[in-house]
Amino acid sequence: MKSFFAKLGPGFLFAGAAIGVSHLVQSTRAGADFGFGLLWALLLINAIKYPFFQMGPRYASATGNSLLTGYHQLGKNVLKVYFLLTIATMFTIQTAVTIVTAGIASSLFGFGSLLLWTLIITLLCFGILLIGKYKTLDTLMKIIVLSLTISTIVAVALLLPESVAMNFTQIIPDNPVSIGFLIAFMGWMPAPLDISIWSSMWTVKKKEIDPSITKKQSLFDFNTGYITTTILAIGFLSLGALVMNGSGEEFSSKGGEFANQLISLYTKSLGHGATILIGIAALTTMFSTTLTTLDGSPRALAETSEILKGKRFKRGYLFWLLILIVGTLTIFFFFISEMGLLVKIATILSFLTAPFYAILNYRVITSPKTPLVARLNKGERIYSVICIGVLITFSLWYLSTLL
Repeated sequence: MKSFFAKLGPGFLFAGAAIGVSHLVQSTRAGADFGFGLLWALLLINAIKYPFFQMGPRYASATGNSLLTGYHQLGKNVLKVYFLLTIATMFTIQTAVTIVTAGIASSLFGFGSLLLWTLIITLLCFGILLIGKYKTLDTLMKIIVLSLTISTIVAVALLLPESVAMNFTQIIPDNPVSIGFLIAFMGWMPAPLDISIWSSMWTVKKKEIDPSITKKQSLFDFNTGYITTTILAIGFLSLGALVMNGSGEEFSSKGGEFANQLISLYTKSLGHGATILIGIAALTTMFSTTLTTLDGSPRALAETSEILKGKRFKRGYLFWLLILIVGTLTIFFFFISEMGLLVKIATILSFLTAPFYAILNYRVITSPKTPLVARLNKGERIYSVICIGVLITFSLWYLSTLL
């Protein structure tokens, strides 16, 4: 069993990065506002994005390189566009997940301001990444994701006996506000598609530690993490539907207030004994996301810079890690009042750029330069092309609603 878990890693890091705002906030809010009516969107977007997320570890395990190398082979401008898109969104995303984590920590422990907990969490994550590096991140994420899975399943199980007959009528939003929420929900569900690049980099690091890991083991690891993210998304949507739907509560867009509302509503339904259970589930959800996103963007930008410049930078990862931390804290201090707008822009960008990353990943994995062992069979190619078509269709549908 110890050997089995030792082979796992990047899939749990993917789960840690994915299970965050998309699950705790947006899935719960989807359940609160629509009941089980958006279950179709949750399942559809997970199925559509799956092949392109899987291409990350698939390519890395076969070549020993991340997807960024494959992007570079498609053309230098492709990497430049990726670099600019990452710069445009990473500060907002990091600030959003850190603030929500800080709000939950403040609510759970009962002391400290949002500012204090933002600083504590940022410094704690920085220390873990700087001192422990990948190996510590790998081990810690297994513990966090397993704890989160157990606590969420228990919470849903406790609610089911008390729930009335559940309505599974599916809903297709037909007004601008609901459509906007649907796009944001699908944009970050289970995660933005550029996380496939982080997944490929984590796979490379894992293979450096254990070269015996095969492509089959890498894909099993990824599939384990992906299935876990899907199950937990359904779990949080169910919690929102069973606890919040029809409660009459108006949910705050501020991370700290949302955390208090979330925990207090669960407490009303499950009893005060559930406060710790829900609090732990919520905190581990967001801490895992804060930690993995703080690692992923700097790691990707450091490697992108090295490929574009054609030389190694000894402290490139540390440089971009510090840039991200400084940018995150700057947004917190000076642009916190605009946080709702910034998050909305980031989620919409994630949704609209999904076809871009899907096409790039597909071109890389089907390239003649990619080893045969990593390429897609006929059925996988057909499914991937259909999924790209669906992503483009949804993007055009959303743009048409703006016009």
